[in-house]
Amino acid sequence: IMNLIINEGVSVFMVSGLAFARASATCVNLNCMVILLPVSRNLVSLLRGSCTCRCRVLRKQLDKNITFHRVVGYLLVFHSVVHVIAHLSNIERYHESQSTEAGELLLKLSSLGDRLNESFLNPIRTYNTVSGQWQVLVNVSGLSGLVITLVLALMVTSSTEFIRRSSYEVFWFTHHFFVVFLVGLVIHGIGGIVRGQTAESLLMHNVSYCREHLDEWGDVDQCPLPHFRGSDPASWKWIIAPSLLYICERILRFTRSLQPVAITKVVTHPSNVVELQMTKTGFRMEPGQYVYLQCPAIAPLEWHPFTLTSAPEEDHFSVHVRVAGDWTAALYATYTGHQGDSRIPHLAVDGPFGSASRDVFRYEVSVCIAAGIGVTPFASVLKSLQYKSSNPRKLYFFWICRDTTAFEWFRDLLLSLEGDTTGTGRLVSFHIYLTSWDDAQARHITLHRDSQRDVVTGFREKTFFGRPNWDQEFRSIADSHPGSNIGVFLCGPKAISKVIRKMCSTHSTSTLRGVHFHFNKERF
Repeated sequence: IMNLIINEGVSVFMVSGLAFARASATCVNLNCMVILLPVSRNLVSLLRGSCTCRCRVLRKQLDKNITFHRVVGYLLVFHSVVHVIAHLSNIERYHESQSTEAGELLLKLSSLGDRLNESFLNPIRTYNTVSGQWQVLVNVSGLSGLVITLVLALMVTSSTEFIRRSSYEVFWFTHHFFVVFLVGLVIHGIGGIVRGQTAESLLMHNVSYCREHLDEWGDVDQCPLPHFRGSDPASWKWIIAPSLLYICERILRFTRSLQPVAITKVVTHPSNVVELQMTKTGFRMEPGQYVYLQCPAIAPLEWHPFTLTSAPEEDHFSVHVRVAGDWTAALYATYTGHQGDSRIPHLAVDGPFGSASRDVFRYEVSVCIAAGIGVTPFASVLKSLQYKSSNPRKLYFFWICRDTTAFEWFRDLLLSLEGDTTGTGRLVSFHIYLTSWDDAQARHITLHRDSQRDVVTGFREKTFFGRPNWDQEFRSIADSHPGSNIGVFLCGPKAISKVIRKMCSTHSTSTLRGVHFHFNKERF
């Protein structure tokens, strides 16, 4: 129960709207405080790299940084909607309080500020059915609130999967309006629509007397005219630290983008795939990491992530880029058209950054599952196996492809691994699955089914047709490695992810010394 008449008056003005508005505003501030942290990829990579083997669970959570960013974004939208609805209700209550039909207390509170040297409590000064609400909307808080609401709506609608896939540039540019949103959030509280009585004014009132003698306000010492002011802006206190951290993040990215990158070789592969081999001073990588690429000749502001396909032991680092959109098509045309040209366009590289597949070597037994182009995160892992003699002691590699064209550009690497019978070949077990074929391919496969090498891939191990029986495969792996911690790494769509996650849970035993499958999924 409010023990001060002015607080009772604010409560009468807004009813429960004030509580909803302020609670949602605090939640918005909290969401804005943490939403930048998961997209500070240098920070995430630093935290991930500092985790030891005992922090496996923490590393998995850091791998979900983009998922966490999206969840915080959804919460930000929800709390913003609640905040807007609550204040629209409050504005309507403010407006109704200026009506002659309002109660005596509301009319008295609303009339304060009409005379010189008086401060007001009700921001709507007249009862005008046409433009009364606009008296609030043209306030600093109202205008800034309108701007950040529109910006948030634009960011949310352009973040849908359809927009991101069909027009990534629209998503990229509109998402950077977050700067406008944060600046508007800081300004939003300056207007002070929700006002309260100053501490000095509160000490001068005889509360019980003022409640009974509304007509004597300002005429007697027991009840002088109250003085009001808006609350001090608080949003900046929530976002100042993460904003400074993110500014440092962007400075680091900009500095890295200026470092020279030498493109030593451009290799064109089948299926519209180009391999870029590069060198950069001070560049150090680990298997399974990824980098961001920027080509100023194509788009000076856009950065796109690509998995490193080279091994740390090689004298260069490389990426394989498949044409899958306007930007990748332009990159393919740009660099394949400049092979051997000394005027090859500049390429900026930011990274490397850690990912889930980086942990393959932390397990004695690992299972790598790729779907289509999702094989790229495991390229550097498989290459690095040629140089390592330690963990893992066994790696099961599953590759599910829709058609034979997907095998073309990656086949050379797998053939070299398979040919290393004294080293990597005994460590890696290949399981290649083809899920789609036409009649001509079926006849060709049937005619050559007795060949020593597979007619599709050229491997000694035959290609399987259809989809894997995951229950059978996981049971076989568990029986072959009793009492082991087995890392399962997936780069593929959600449908496969759900199945593999379920298999890991189903085939893990409850005993401490039993088999345990640890699920890891690549996320970018």
